[in-house]
Amino acid sequence: MPQQSPSDSTLFEKVWQRHLVREESAETPAILYIDLHLLHEVTTPQAFAELKKRGLSVRRPDRCLATIDHSTPTSAPDAEGRHHYVTEQARDQVETVQRNCAKHGIVLHGWDSPNRGIIHVMGPELGATQPGMTIVCGDSHTSTHGAFGALAFGIGTTEVGHVLASQCLLQSKPNTLGIRIEGELAPGVTAKDVILHIIGTIGVDGGTGSVIEYYGSTVRAMDMDSRMTLCNMSIECGARAGMVAPDEVTFDYLAGRPLSPQGEAWDTAVADWKTLKTDAGATYGAQVDIDATAIRPSVTYGTHPGMVVAVDEAIPSGDTNESIAAALEYMGFKAGQTLADESVDVVFIGSCTNSRLSDLRAAAGIMKNRKVAHGLRALVVPGSEEVRRAAEADGLDRIFIDAGAQWREPGCSMCIGMNGDIAAPGELVVSTSNRNFKGRQGPLSRTILASPLTAAACAITGRVSSAQQFLEAGSD
Repeated sequence: MPQQSPSDSTLFEKVWQRHLVREESAETPAILYIDLHLLHEVTTPQAFAELKKRGLSVRRPDRCLATIDHSTPTSAPDAEGRHHYVTEQARDQVETVQRNCAKHGIVLHGWDSPNRGIIHVMGPELGATQPGMTIVCGDSHTSTHGAFGALAFGIGTTEVGHVLASQCLLQSKPNTLGIRIEGELAPGVTAKDVILHIIGTIGVDGGTGSVIEYYGSTVRAMDMDSRMTLCNMSIECGARAGMVAPDEVTFDYLAGRPLSPQGEAWDTAVADWKTLKTDAGATYGAQVDIDATAIRPSVTYGTHPGMVVAVDEAIPSGDTNESIAAALEYMGFKAGQTLADESVDVVFIGSCTNSRLSDLRAAAGIMKNRKVAHGLRALVVPGSEEVRRAAEADGLDRIFIDAGAQWREPGCSMCIGMNGDIAAPGELVVSTSNRNFKGRQGPLSRTILASPLTAAACAITGRVSSAQQFLEAGSD
């Protein structure tokens, strides 16, 4: 292996170094400057309350961007335009963030905004997410923004207050993990299958303490929506963040967006962004190689995202693994069985992982001219108002509605179920979201994570199914 020179750096190290206010020492973590602070209604009330208690203001409101997404109903407003919240607490969360943002001069995309959406969908759409940035949010899946070559990660409520007050954050420097993915994906295999396969391979603690950089021919061939899906679930293998080096795909996506640089500033920015790549002589703290040609449509069978099998693959034995045994007992599955043909009660297509236009197009391609299985409930929830408008312009809403699915308003919805979109106890949900923990989508509910293609196929068959049969038959 070639020796790394002092000037050779990984993508992560370049972004980290640019934002260091103070180096880490044996006694204290580093101080890192934050370029963009994303806010939503659930993890901000306590932080703003602490600022008020201490008599502090928001240091850089221009570096903040807020939305309402977690507690917001996805059912349409009534005839008088009123939104019906599942609880008064949900309503209070929304109204509180509205008051706090107005007080501190923070841009909030609320009910009246044509850009409102899930924070990790809306931010990139606006061009707020840019290569080389440090981005934080009181949300685990902030790693989504790493798809643009940003260092983006979730923070706790106390840290939200720190960033609001100082625009800086105390951080210990993570390790680096390079995940090289090579080869062409088979038809019907998506970025969701890739990340599920990775988590199943390295485990839910395989990335602990590290920032992952995804690279290789498979990643270069992905569009930005797919790269966002890939980075989104980095936290599910324990990683601090996930990153992809920016390239022409990135620049094409960002060009012309409302908050992207314009004119000469754009040319200057792109010239700088092109330097944000791992140097040829740089090495990672650890390295994993993934053969993309071996990946098949994948689903989870247990109660964390690392319990993964191909749709037609047998569930492994839990005889020597207590966590697998407990998960199988909760899910009602048996070691050695395949999930294919397991009856499904609910299908959810949405979340910050898979609610973008390309995700909805993929699902619609399976559901077009077909019907949702009798007795199955299917929810399709666009990730933002922009996605909703584009999907409706494409006629995707009619495809879903004609198939018997519910076409909802944008929001986090059933991913976490804070807004009332939940499954009943015991129901089996096939979900395009990112976590399958016990009761995540409703008390005693059971969750199988899958891609939009697989989820759509399950909605039509009423069983855990691969989309392959529909892809081969065509949608017309």
